[in-house]
Amino acid sequence: MSILKKTAILLYSIFIFGINAMAQPGVIRVNSIGYLPDDIKAAVFLGDFYPEQDDITLTDSSGNTFAVDSIVAAPAWQPGQPASRIYFSSLTTPGIYTMRIPDADTVHFRIGKDVYATNGLNELPLNYLRQQRCGFNPIHGTGCHHNDGFLVLAGDRDGEHVDVTGGWHDASDYLQYLTTSANTVYQMLFAYTRNPEVWADNFDSLGKPGSNNIPDILDEARWGLEWMLRMNPEPGLYLNQIADDRDHRYVGVPANDSVDYGRGPGNGRPVYPCSGKPYGLFDNKNRSTGQASSVAKFASSFGLGAQVFAGIDKAFADTLDARSHAAYLFAEENPGACQTAPCRSPYFYEEDNWTDDLELAAFTRYRKTGDTKLRVRSAELARMEPVTPWMGADSARHYQWYPFLNLGHYHLAADRANPHRADMVALLRQGIANVAERGKTNAFRNGVPFIWCSNNLAVAFVTQAMLYRDLTGDNTFREAETAVRDWLFGVNPWGQTMIIGAAQASPSDPHSALTDIEINGRPGVEHLAGGLVDGPVYSSIFNSLKGVHLRHDDHFASWQGGRAVYHDDFSDYSTNEPTMDGTASLTYMLGRLAAQSR
Repeated sequence: MSILKKTAILLYSIFIFGINAMAQPGVIRVNSIGYLPDDIKAAVFLGDFYPEQDDITLTDSSGNTFAVDSIVAAPAWQPGQPASRIYFSSLTTPGIYTMRIPDADTVHFRIGKDVYATNGLNELPLNYLRQQRCGFNPIHGTGCHHNDGFLVLAGDRDGEHVDVTGGWHDASDYLQYLTTSANTVYQMLFAYTRNPEVWADNFDSLGKPGSNNIPDILDEARWGLEWMLRMNPEPGLYLNQIADDRDHRYVGVPANDSVDYGRGPGNGRPVYPCSGKPYGLFDNKNRSTGQASSVAKFASSFGLGAQVFAGIDKAFADTLDARSHAAYLFAEENPGACQTAPCRSPYFYEEDNWTDDLELAAFTRYRKTGDTKLRVRSAELARMEPVTPWMGADSARHYQWYPFLNLGHYHLAADRANPHRADMVALLRQGIANVAERGKTNAFRNGVPFIWCSNNLAVAFVTQAMLYRDLTGDNTFREAETAVRDWLFGVNPWGQTMIIGAAQASPSDPHSALTDIEINGRPGVEHLAGGLVDGPVYSSIFNSLKGVHLRHDDHFASWQGGRAVYHDDFSDYSTNEPTMDGTASLTYMLGRLAAQSR
């Protein structure tokens, strides 16, 4: 490109849009983990001009020079800032490469079969989950919340003690939810069943270093299953939540949690049962319509757990199977969505759908019993929500359509004995197509809505696209799948890998009580490695949330003028907080990539 042409574009951009978008030189965004040889490989350039072939220098570590395949002008991320997609898919030889654009940026990236199989990347989410453990925490070496808990909003049983110790803290606070915990369990069990060979055994059942002849991913899943059994302490009683937003009065290590829920500091936390009606202890109420969304999650996770542990601990597996059966029947009798409980603040998990949960539960019971009536029922429920509603949407309420991935559709599509299999494949395809089409409106080809926990949606999309491609051999959405995967690993406006500790440019100041605390001689943030942060949100969401702010200068300021904002800042709980279920959702994607790399 000529100097005159570049200057003309720059002057026009400054005149029309102002200088804010040009606050720093152009940047090239690449996948910080690397590219598999057969990937559709793309980088994104954001700058003050559209580069041409002769603007880009691409070399390997020996100094050999290569041409990129093509450069495509793409929709701008922010006003006045040209954006381009740079393709180099024909480059398949393993190695480390350098891409340069004069007066802009230089980046390095790797191509190799093993890029996702080195350094235990697929195991990293388990590190985060271990430090989220409640009851006994292997990172701190101490226990916490052993007095949990006492029933609330339970009618005549209010104040009754129930032993619900264990499980995981949901995010960077210490609340615990059945909905996210059950999904966490199921995601890990599913990831294991699909690629059992990639999971290591470096920790025992308590999360301490040392082998116990059980893959660590199953140790972690069992930790959650045992807690779920406590959350179902007797037939017909299903518990949905421990603690509420009064928890936020305390920030520190969980063993010292001193929040007083009316019984003295640290003397037990409230436990909310599943309810089919709106509830909340104070002025704020949820919009619950039934119990199936939660109780069906019990059924599915217990059922898959029974399958996986049958050859490891038969007595445990038999208990899980019996509980799965009872939970499925209860969920069928109590249709509707069971939401979490707000307290002093208006925020809660606003899950409005439930047929997806019951669909998965029905298929899980079919897989165990062979009763084809259950498969018919599962397919019937699938047609009640053909596509998970966030897929292709511009917005949604917080956790309104949850889980973000409908694995019931996948199981029905993968069942070759299912006479309606083709219909289920079409439903999977439609959801992917919706997101892929929406992704064409930005340079990064990311079509998820930038609502709270957008990274969770990104992982869900990649997972569904991978499963669909493996199931059908259809590569129609290969670029959309790869683009959203690459978004999570640095091909985004901020150049940030969204998994703590997965790359050099990853969250260093996440919203967590551990971030600023040294534990066992190591910075707290190191113990958070593997956590998937919430991810970018629309500016309107960021500006509307209570208490969200920044505690230091925004080093991503130049890239915040587009469709969404992201801050690597402790005080931004909307974009930089790691979550338990989002992190667990990585296990299939990373396990599948590790298996492919092998």
